[in-house]
Amino acid sequence: MIKRYFGTDGVRGTTNRFPMTAETALRLGMAAARYFRRDASRRHSVVIGKDTRLSGYMIESALVSGFTSAGMDVFQFGPLPTPGVATLTRSLRADMGVMITASHNPYEDNGIKLFGPDGFKLSDAAELEIESYMDGDMNEALAEPADLGRAQRVDDCQARYTEIVKATFPRQMRLSGLRIVVDSANGAAYKVAPNVLWELGADLIPINNKPNGFNINEDCGAVSPQGLAENVLRYRADIGLALDGDADRLIVCDETGHIIDGDQLIALIARAWKRAGLLATDTVVTTQMSNLGLERFLEKEGLKLDRTQVGDRYVVERMRETGANLGGEQSGHIVLTDYATTGDGLIAALQVLALLVESGKKASELLRVFEPAPQILKNYRYSEGSQPLDSDRVKAAIGEAEAELGTRGRLLVRKSGTEPVIRVMAEGERKLISRAVEQILAALREADAS
Repeated sequence: MIKRYFGTDGVRGTTNRFPMTAETALRLGMAAARYFRRDASRRHSVVIGKDTRLSGYMIESALVSGFTSAGMDVFQFGPLPTPGVATLTRSLRADMGVMITASHNPYEDNGIKLFGPDGFKLSDAAELEIESYMDGDMNEALAEPADLGRAQRVDDCQARYTEIVKATFPRQMRLSGLRIVVDSANGAAYKVAPNVLWELGADLIPINNKPNGFNINEDCGAVSPQGLAENVLRYRADIGLALDGDADRLIVCDETGHIIDGDQLIALIARAWKRAGLLATDTVVTTQMSNLGLERFLEKEGLKLDRTQVGDRYVVERMRETGANLGGEQSGHIVLTDYATTGDGLIAALQVLALLVESGKKASELLRVFEPAPQILKNYRYSEGSQPLDSDRVKAAIGEAEAELGTRGRLLVRKSGTEPVIRVMAEGERKLISRAVEQILAALREADAS
């Protein structure tokens, strides 16, 4: 069945346009409460966190109304990273968790991510059942007047999450002597990220930690790390860390201003965990977007690379199926299931920083673990209502590019599940992949304009 509301990472869209409206949020709250209220003998609860978008207030209010009208108690966290919501869902023994965020998207978008009581994102089957309730009779979800839910703020959630994150860092180790620039993307980690690093002893330079409702991810954070690199050089920092709007991604910058992506970080952690006997199944799970250089590096280390379709939820699902405990995406999602149920930018950062302190090396010496194969990734933002991938011209351009690359390269063209963007990635000989990508982009532009 095709989902009407849920995409690859929850419900997401432009605020006040379907499906990201207050009405949808209200119905989602009522439907999710109906799905999770399985035991009539006890009270049920849900935790709600959000990032710093202006629309978060509207979406949160609608969700709270939906949940309480259906008899669920609500604990409101305010701004908190997505992995913090997932972790505290389990810690507070809640029946479900909700994160209001559009992750790396601009402020005008928003989204709703749902977590089960185990802190993991919901299955496709669960989302489809919730959707069926959303399109059904909402009166069936309503609680009796005496059974309405209560809502309350949890003021210490950031302090709780801070301690959970710090507990993943070696107890005998400190960050004293390290000058670190941290870019919080004016997002959910704008308080937590600086606090964690400062409490561990870092000489800290926080940037983009003053959200105003509109500046989340705006030319900053993990999706735009150029500003991070400039500040690392300006302040002569030892390393720079960039999170995205909901802090489930991490991109790093070394002391020379060189950007380190998720593939390199996964390779670094995989090698360290393998040598320490901590890497389960000798397997790392990534997506089709990961660089061929990572695969070759892992082979030399005696490790296997298991690829999934694009999306951190698919990485986590495969990890749970196979027992792997390290996975992620080139974009910066690093999933460490020994510590968290979803990508956690701060926990991943502490793993990297612990290895940096332990090695005594400069970041530029430690973090470039393998030589990446030439790869080009371009994003094409298409017009609303357009379906350029259905165009015969685009299909022909993709076929021609695949034929030209043959066995000398790799091509992936896919529609984003979270925004109106088509991603075109090619890997192989630089001249070949450059020509292939430009041919496909030209066809997309032509199809979009027609």
